[in-house]
Amino acid sequence: MKNEKIFAMPLASVYPHYIKKVESKGRTQQELETVIHWLTGYDAAALQKQLDNKTSFQDFFAQAPQLNPNVSKITGVICGYRVEDIEDPLMQKIRYLDKLIDELAKGKAIEKILRK
Repeated sequence: MKNEKIFAMPLASVYPHYIKKVESKGRTQQELETVIHWLTGYDAAALQKQLDNKTSFQDFFAQAPQLNPNVSKITGVICGYRVEDIEDPLMQKIRYLDKLIDELAKGKAIEKILRK
């Protein structure tokens, strides 16, 4: 899939898949939202507004209040790519989100996911 298609995709279209992925592994939607809040700086109301507005990934990250300063601590492979080596800044942010959700689904402690 071309990056442009991913960038234009509404977050709301994949959000239910995120929920299903984490809940099938015994985690909660609240934990998922905690991870998203940590990464982007959105609070619960602002995140819900982005979902309701069917905001694209591009706009979701462009409008994010503040990307967490510890994102550089997110390392490893997701979808066959090392997140720290992804050159496109927007794709890297999307993969950071994917990586955090993957760690949540794999049962990693929330403190470790949030790089505390």
